[in-house]
Amino acid sequence: MAGDKPPNTNQERNVRKGDILTLEIETLAFGGMGIARVNGMAVFVTNAVPGDTVSARIVKKKKQYAEARVLEILNPSPHRTDPQCRFCGFCGGCRLRILSYEKQLAYKHEQVRDALARIGAVTDAVVHPPIPARQTLAYRNKMEFSFADRRWLMPEEMDNPDADAGFALGLHVSGTFYKVLDIDRCDLFPDQGNHILCDVRNFVRQSAQPVYGLRSHEGFWRFLMLRHSVAHDQWMVNIVTAESDRSAVQPLADHLYETCPGVVSVVNNITAKKAGIAVGDEEVLLQGEMVIEDQLGDMRFDISANSFFQTNTRGAETLYQVAAAYAGLKGHETVVDLYCGTGTIAIWLSGMAKSVVGIEVNKSCTTDAEINCRKNNITNVSFLTGDVKDRLREIPHRPDVMVIDPPRAGMHKDVVSQVLAMAPARIVYVSCNPATLARDAGLLAEHYTVTEVQPVDMFPHTPHIECVARLTTV
Repeated sequence: MAGDKPPNTNQERNVRKGDILTLEIETLAFGGMGIARVNGMAVFVTNAVPGDTVSARIVKKKKQYAEARVLEILNPSPHRTDPQCRFCGFCGGCRLRILSYEKQLAYKHEQVRDALARIGAVTDAVVHPPIPARQTLAYRNKMEFSFADRRWLMPEEMDNPDADAGFALGLHVSGTFYKVLDIDRCDLFPDQGNHILCDVRNFVRQSAQPVYGLRSHEGFWRFLMLRHSVAHDQWMVNIVTAESDRSAVQPLADHLYETCPGVVSVVNNITAKKAGIAVGDEEVLLQGEMVIEDQLGDMRFDISANSFFQTNTRGAETLYQVAAAYAGLKGHETVVDLYCGTGTIAIWLSGMAKSVVGIEVNKSCTTDAEINCRKNNITNVSFLTGDVKDRLREIPHRPDVMVIDPPRAGMHKDVVSQVLAMAPARIVYVSCNPATLARDAGLLAEHYTVTEVQPVDMFPHTPHIECVARLTTV
């Protein structure tokens, strides 16, 4: 009828919370969400990949952006894949499994280059394509599962009044703390780990002790942490409980030790702290040994329940090979390794350098590092325990090479100042966060230039990408 206004389209009005829009996904954001644009505004869409056309509901609206959830895939991207996991898109652990692996690598490459240019003004460095993972499934050597007294229901269960929602052992729904999915397997984990997970679930469901309530903070069973030695195909089971009750946990330990192939260690960590961290104030050995052994290259490492060890053993070897190549050691150099953790990089470089000093704030990490040095008959590596910004001042000489492997937040500004003052000839920066790598590269740009960056894909099907950057003096 003349004068009637046509229906609103995406381009004719501002986006509002609750709107259902047809969106074309253009690219991926760092973090794995698809990006569409409406009137120039970025809309971040969960469970969408570039090339998809989707119907999506706006669930959050901010001044500069909006977030949406897919209701229906109207036209799938040619790069979309079937994840073959009913939990994909809910737990968040493998959110990129809906995208072909080739495209995952391409987008990670793009995101590293973009972060360096946009955040650090690093435009001249060679950013190599990511080194692919040796295997894209069953690569994790550690998984942590949470117990909960309420199970988060899958969408197809929510209208079922008979759905059992009173128990969960599994992974948290992405972005939440109180919502736990009861899962029977994770494809990023070896099959034997999934069998152990199911055995523990079956036992605990019959236990007289209750599982822990994430809101009430009452209950006994809190976490199940599993570690796998890739070198020896052996397993450590760490049962985390809210209090000590040997009579409750010992039968489970005995069952796992006797019936599950490869289980060589069962421990009980005990913590009454409300924080959702699977580390105990007390640790009790229930069966086998207190540690399992794994290898990186020819180096052997004892790993305890609460040790830090790279989650992808074979990926770590690739990462350290790149770090060693960028260090360019000839055998006469001194190396300082900042944020050294349990000393894996320091130990890896020990045979290539005159001496290595590692600095780490966590005492348990440096204790493990010293144990692993003795285990490998290494005598040219030492460790300082304390905050890097404090202990770095104690290094009496200018190192030839400095290795920097900071947490996701990057370097403290005081550490940046001290690095600039020490002026090592070369810096090898190992990063788990391209954004903070870019920021720190910008802060170091007064005296150092990033010459090349090698991304290493240690975590296929996730948004995470490790990078090694080589920095030389200007």
